[in-house]
Amino acid sequence: MYHYQKEIQDVFTCGVLVVGAGPAGFGAAVAAARNGASVLLIDRNAMPGGMATAGLVGPFMTCYDDDGQEQIVKGIFDELCVRTEQAGGAIHPSKVEGMTPYSSYYIRSHRHVTPFLSETLAVVMEEMLLQAGVRVMYQVQVCDALREGRRITGVVAARKEGLALFRADTYIDCTGDADVAAFAGLACWMGDRRNGLMQPASLFFEAGGMDREQFVGELERRREAGELGIPSHNCWSWYIREARKNGDWTLDRDEIGNYELPVPNRWKMNVTRMSGVDATKTEDATRAVMEGRRQIRQVMDFMRKYVPGCSGIELIQTASVLGVRETRHIEGRYELTVEDIMRQKHFDDAVCTFAYAVDIHDAEGDGGVFKEVNHYYTIPFRTMVPAECDNLLAAGRSICGSSEAAASYRVMPCCIATGQAAGTAAALAGKTGREAADVEIDLLRETLVQQGAVIRD
Repeated sequence: MYHYQKEIQDVFTCGVLVVGAGPAGFGAAVAAARNGASVLLIDRNAMPGGMATAGLVGPFMTCYDDDGQEQIVKGIFDELCVRTEQAGGAIHPSKVEGMTPYSSYYIRSHRHVTPFLSETLAVVMEEMLLQAGVRVMYQVQVCDALREGRRITGVVAARKEGLALFRADTYIDCTGDADVAAFAGLACWMGDRRNGLMQPASLFFEAGGMDREQFVGELERRREAGELGIPSHNCWSWYIREARKNGDWTLDRDEIGNYELPVPNRWKMNVTRMSGVDATKTEDATRAVMEGRRQIRQVMDFMRKYVPGCSGIELIQTASVLGVRETRHIEGRYELTVEDIMRQKHFDDAVCTFAYAVDIHDAEGDGGVFKEVNHYYTIPFRTMVPAECDNLLAAGRSICGSSEAAASYRVMPCCIATGQAAGTAAALAGKTGREAADVEIDLLRETLVQQGAVIRD
């Protein structure tokens, strides 16, 4: 142990501090600012959007009910989709069906996905943040949190200039890893409560240069023959089995998620898998990123050799950050379970509605679970409130829920929706003189609905 002491000169104050500018943090910051709070948003990257931009994760998974009939995630999320489409960088989910190149020829929970260009999305997110009046600081890494009793009193972070202290009335942890909560000594657990296992990480990449007529033509022929979207028959699985026999495929995946972008013949690729990764540890994350790059080279070699139309495939870009599905979950006032999701449990404090499938990637192999939900479910505000703190909220994948439940709500439309709920709650707390944890629920729900959110009972 080494004792280090230094006086921090730079102190920033605001009404609401949002830590993490990924989908949840973006939604939280815009919502808090639009509802009258002075908001400071900090992030370790040099852009907003997190997984959607630096992580190249896409498309946005479905924002519709499980029947694909009604859009149930709206508000700030829908505005983002509309504005990105107007900027030429997205296709609105209402115009996208399943079993197409935009959905990688999946149908279950893949109707009405949102294809988008990550670089355009980042610009639109910045426009929305600045127009709302949010103050943004990039390349800021949180490294500690101060707590006195049931209140956070400050967040310490490293800037280019050195350490800085950030003070706020309300803090919103949108780090994805519950970093603020953990640094403050609040109770969290890792992955599955029963064994600590976490879903594997991935490294997304974008590719182009295929002969699209051959590439898509093969998938269309398989679709028409009924050979796609069913167990053991997904994109390129038939060639992967052949390559595995020949020693040309060693990955723990038997399919390639290839999602076409609004630019024809440019694709987001989801195929790499790194198990046994604790992304809250620097060396684990470093190892996983390196392994992801190695796997991408193997995927590209495989596609050139086996996949029709891919002899000229080119790697456009690799994600600059690791795609993380699961790390910490906060110990909140309520733990959402997969049983709650499947039974559509009613919550008086529900603040958003969602319907993506329970999508569990096996932590120790190439299998998993993909279980569709019953029409839709709701998420209660209590899952965003740490049990031992009154002025900290969480949004995104680190809210209080079981590992199985998180396998559904971890995806980006829901992260934006929980972010909008947390940001709105923080702003209302400032207006009414309450702590964010004890904001008036009826007022919160009414405000969210007035501002475009969908809350089903």
